[in-house]
Amino acid sequence: MISKAHTKYIQSLRHKKFRDETGLFFAEGPKLVMDLLGSGSFTCKEIFALPQWMDEHAAMLANLSGTSITAIKDFELEKISALSTPHEVLAVFEKQKPDERFDAAGKITLALDGVQDPGNMGTIIRIADWFGIANIVCAGGTADMYNPKVVQSTMGSLGRVNIVYTNLPAWLKRNNTVKIYAATLQGQDVRTIGILIEGIIIIGNEAAGISEQVLALATEKITIPKEGLAESLNAAVATGIILSHTR
Repeated sequence: MISKAHTKYIQSLRHKKFRDETGLFFAEGPKLVMDLLGSGSFTCKEIFALPQWMDEHAAMLANLSGTSITAIKDFELEKISALSTPHEVLAVFEKQKPDERFDAAGKITLALDGVQDPGNMGTIIRIADWFGIANIVCAGGTADMYNPKVVQSTMGSLGRVNIVYTNLPAWLKRNNTVKIYAATLQGQDVRTIGILIEGIIIIGNEAAGISEQVLALATEKITIPKEGLAESLNAAVATGIILSHTR
């Protein structure tokens, strides 16, 4: 059983204001919850689950320390869930403290300049994880990594990528010892620059692209050549194509 007050508290975590105030976020669904529990990156504060899920994972739950575990009914899960079709379990985690002092030398770093769509943001995190990108640096205005839609879209990659929100122009100036590649509509064909093993790749806002202030700091502009009639690629698709040219 979950109280009305606790239901409202979980619902409040759908909003960035309350996630920031509490330092908490939630994740839903068996696979995502188990991935985040197994990542070791997040401390789990609470688990709300249907009895069947709890029975299936009794051994794992018995080993959790400091986690409140509550059995709830379907209608209660529907009230706290942000999904149109809730699925067995919802867990509340503490937000991760990012490593803001990582060295950009010798690796590929992804920089997001105002990517706002939560689905794009989550998919980009997942793509970065696929290609072994350890760090993502985000400008102000970029979707919150702990937005429920972002968390869901990462499919568990949230615990494997270091994500930093900062003043992007200032950060780029501090890390200008490596090349800075800006993904634009007009630039060098990404297929002709060879395999990138070091540098910062900037992906811009879905509608406005990369801001002038950030673009001015790029050492190279790169583009994905267009062969057909499609007007554009979404940010996540573009990120995947560009990262396929990295190692």
